[in-house]
Amino acid sequence: MSTKKALFKYILSRLTLLPIMLWIISSLVFILLRIAPGDPVDAILGTRANEFARESLRIKLGLDKPLINQYIEYLNQLIHGNLGISLNTQEPVKVIISKALPASLELAIFSILIASLLGYLIGFLGAVKPESKIDFSGRIFGIGTYALPPFWAAMLIQIIFAVFLGWLPIGGRLPPGAIPPPPITGFLLLDSILDKNVEIIFNSIQHLILPSVTLGILLSGIFSRALRLNLEEILKKDYIEAAKSRGINNSRVLVKHALPNTLLPILTITGLTVSSLVGGALLIEITFSWPGIALGLQEAINQRDYPVVQGIVVVISSLVVMISVCIDIAIAYIDPRVSY
Repeated sequence: MSTKKALFKYILSRLTLLPIMLWIISSLVFILLRIAPGDPVDAILGTRANEFARESLRIKLGLDKPLINQYIEYLNQLIHGNLGISLNTQEPVKVIISKALPASLELAIFSILIASLLGYLIGFLGAVKPESKIDFSGRIFGIGTYALPPFWAAMLIQIIFAVFLGWLPIGGRLPPGAIPPPPITGFLLLDSILDKNVEIIFNSIQHLILPSVTLGILLSGIFSRALRLNLEEILKKDYIEAAKSRGINNSRVLVKHALPNTLLPILTITGLTVSSLVGGALLIEITFSWPGIALGLQEAINQRDYPVVQGIVVVISSLVVMISVCIDIAIAYIDPRVSY
């Protein structure tokens, strides 16, 4: 079988598994929400509501139907792209997600940029000068940032830069009372640039700095450690020694021979980190009152809002699975040594 046919077969098999994986995830979410303690009727009406009001609301929400009927109806809606209606606000779940997801993506993009620049720089310097003070400091930095509790680091940064120094706002995406630009893309910074609103551009950047820098620093340790370990291992390979013996200077050996071979593991780690950030920055979003999808998920769980929780988890899972598949396909395409 030719390489192109094998690659096509591999891509087809991964894409075929997508709906199966999403069905398993969505089914697990449905089951876990139903067996978890708490009643959405209590969350909406409170525990003091009379039985007639409770039963009327239960019928209205469709919670009086047998569980299997609810499950079939839920899957039928998913197949038709309908994520349902919020039990609390009566707003379509699609609308809720479309408002919150761009905020999370905006935070994730800037956090990944900061983490990549900082982490890969520290890892590169550590691998180039092993056992030096720079390498030792980089190791301590990587271990420290990975071990820091996100909520503690976020609160510490808020106290220093927002409370004591007063340099930056403590949370949110815009100051109270500020009018956001027309939602063209959903990304506040990009929309304010397209709207040519200098004040909103400045405000959005100010509010973005603290959460993105906090998350970026916490993630940078993963990147620095990954690059340092892979680069250190590659620099010990025979072909690197052979290149040096031919008189090629160290910087050229590093850039032309060593760094390209660290691409695949770094690509994998970066892609997985990006996919996890879509819904994994829960503690950061809560601490900074960032109106993203993770904060929306936390509020929906507290309110026992089944459709919102199910819709958010399905969307996040879809993004994570699709990114993972894209990474696998990219690796299989770039590296001919990968078997598929």
